[in-house]
Amino acid sequence: MRPQCPSRSRSPVESSNPSPALHEFLLYLASERGLADNSIHAYRRDLEDLDRSLVEREKSLTTADVDDLRMYLQAQTRAGQSTKTVARRLAAIRVFLRYQAMQGDDVGSILQQLERPKPEQSLPKVLNRAQVNQLIAAPDPKSALFCRDVAILELLYASGLRASELCDLKLLDLNLQVGCVRVFGKGNKERIVPLGQAANEAITRYLMDCRPKLDRRSSDRVFLSRTGKSMERVGLWMLVEKYGRSSGLLKKVSPHTLRHCFATHLLAGGADLRVVQELLGHSDVTTTQIYTHVDQSRLKAIHLKYHPRQ
Repeated sequence: MRPQCPSRSRSPVESSNPSPALHEFLLYLASERGLADNSIHAYRRDLEDLDRSLVEREKSLTTADVDDLRMYLQAQTRAGQSTKTVARRLAAIRVFLRYQAMQGDDVGSILQQLERPKPEQSLPKVLNRAQVNQLIAAPDPKSALFCRDVAILELLYASGLRASELCDLKLLDLNLQVGCVRVFGKGNKERIVPLGQAANEAITRYLMDCRPKLDRRSSDRVFLSRTGKSMERVGLWMLVEKYGRSSGLLKKVSPHTLRHCFATHLLAGGADLRVVQELLGHSDVTTTQIYTHVDQSRLKAIHLKYHPRQ
């Protein structure tokens, strides 16, 4: 199933829910906390889902008690939602409750009684190096978009960018002479990520041979669609998925797959976990630690090399 991406034509603070409290909460996330649009969309969707459930019991987001919220979360589990999804929805509820507390509402006891489910640790799917090379070689050299597509695949793998980060990349963010790219990640946090020679050369070819033919609107974005518009997340997902199929790879491939490959292959090559954390733009190193569980071949090699009973 293709990932559902929020429409860029809809503001993240616009909700189908008429609740003033939800609208004000979304504005708070955007203005006070400075969250990215995709994060606000996620909060909105989760809280709208909760509200639809509460309406059936003649309750609302601001009148629900702890039993109402527990019943909702239990119903989510019974409906087959993963522990990770339920944990995310609980997190959205807790953030909303903390916002209510800031507004003077007496919700402290509800916050204390809501338990956090232990999230499942789903290991990311990664390709080996030969498969990554196979994927990057998939674009047709006869295609008018060959240089663009190769540059996209090379950059995703070389720098570990999120799909939204690549789509939002501006020409001013590229420094091809130094060989790095400036990225604005979640919460508009800035980081500098090296490009590597292969990605640098691929982007240079794209900027010289392909992009001038696409740029009909003097766009400041690096990657443009066939019609000259800025590349969007849905189009990027479809592009990577298409080359995953045409390259003959059995695994379903997405932009995030290449981000996982970037991190896993760096750690396999001996990179420090904190460095990988910085390159990925993770605020907490525990998020990055999942990649230490992925590269089992490296762990086996270390065990074989250093354990005395071999």
